[in-house]
Amino acid sequence: MTAYETEPGRLFIGGRWREAADGARTDVVDPSRGAVVTTVAEAGPADVDAAVRAARQAYDDGAWSGLSGRERGRILHRVAELIRANADELAALESLDVGKPITLCRAVDVTNAANDYEHCAALAHSLHGAQRDTPLNALAYTRREPLGVVAAITPFNFPLILAGSKIGPALAAGNTVVHKPADETPLSALYMARLLTEAGVPDGVVNVVTGTGPVAGEALLRHPGVDKIAFTGSTAVGRHAASVAGEALKPVTMELGGNAAHLVFADADLEKTVGAVIKAFVFNTGQFCMGGPRLLVARPVHDTLLSILADAVPGVPVGDPRRPETVVGPMAGEKHLKKVEEHVELARKEGGRIVCGGERLDLDGGYYYRPTVIAGLPNDSRVVQEEIFGPVLTVQPFDSEDEAVALANSTPYGLASGIQTRDLARAHRVAGRLKAGIVWINDWAMLDPAVPFGGVKDSGFGREYGPEALAAYTQVKSVVVSLD
Repeated sequence: MTAYETEPGRLFIGGRWREAADGARTDVVDPSRGAVVTTVAEAGPADVDAAVRAARQAYDDGAWSGLSGRERGRILHRVAELIRANADELAALESLDVGKPITLCRAVDVTNAANDYEHCAALAHSLHGAQRDTPLNALAYTRREPLGVVAAITPFNFPLILAGSKIGPALAAGNTVVHKPADETPLSALYMARLLTEAGVPDGVVNVVTGTGPVAGEALLRHPGVDKIAFTGSTAVGRHAASVAGEALKPVTMELGGNAAHLVFADADLEKTVGAVIKAFVFNTGQFCMGGPRLLVARPVHDTLLSILADAVPGVPVGDPRRPETVVGPMAGEKHLKKVEEHVELARKEGGRIVCGGERLDLDGGYYYRPTVIAGLPNDSRVVQEEIFGPVLTVQPFDSEDEAVALANSTPYGLASGIQTRDLARAHRVAGRLKAGIVWINDWAMLDPAVPFGGVKDSGFGREYGPEALAAYTQVKSVVVSLD
């Protein structure tokens, strides 16, 4: 076994490791080399059923939901401590699995995952209802209660963070969980199953089923024993998941695709702006739903900023994600790389000018693409309107604040937006007009577990992070006691 390989993975159901019922396994590929590093069990409907049943039994037994919020919080604090204690291993797994730079994994993925569990631990203490004043001769109060069994379905780009953003609040509220990680990136989910158990989470409270979306994911979506669906992924798959949930009248939260606009006004500090712009579109190799792939620039500074980007972007370090200086690693897989290639070729056909990049990078057999800047595309271009999900930036000019807002809001998505300006009044005014779940001003990707994020329009509904996330994993019960 080389340093780039890891142990074969099994399903985690009811506190036990097991193979799939039919013995099926699937490969896990290191995208930096295009090489298989291990295999994991491939769950089928029978395995999903076993996981849901285990979660249901754990919920009904009260092994978790019956604990006080303070006790659940104590265990979640321990989860955060174990994430930090195992930071090197988790970062290495995330880098191997996703292809993201190891420095990014340590600084962002592991840190945010630990912070999120810690934040959820604090929220578990504060989960309570309220007494209501009524003219009735009665004592009326509300209770916040868990929903039951939560299906957490997560994508390939931030496996550790996005699993924690669902499992953390679900557990804080007293629910049990069946987690289906992305087909391509299951390794940190399996590692976290061990840490959750070590922290004191009882058997059956968290179950992990690795496998494909069409089989394991579909079985989980349709299982009658699931009480809530928490999904992050593409808008197309999210529509399907929401329709399945709607048929069964199950509550859902959906964090879906994005195509965020980054607005640069003429008074912006261009030296600071260029760093934020580059971060917004190359962060995680552009595989970031809240990335900023659409740059809208006030015409007086458009050419200047484009020239700065033409010089700066080719200097961004691209390469082996295990090298500490690497900023941009490979795409997560061949299909993701091909999608980027197809959109850049389409941009050429639609009249776009490739300012820099625009091609694969041949390196170690991995799925690399050079960070790419494209100018001159019309707003109705597919490359502007669609989510590419790669290190590609389109640049468009605007002549007024109204035009900037109209362009920013012109796609079907509404997950994030950004504003670069020194005018405080404009910053607040434009932020209020942008149709997005989160707006960053004079930076990008400022995220913290206390600050909720989520989408509008085709970017979904519901919020992750903050007390808003915890509320989505509870239901309100009213109790009215006659005083006669």
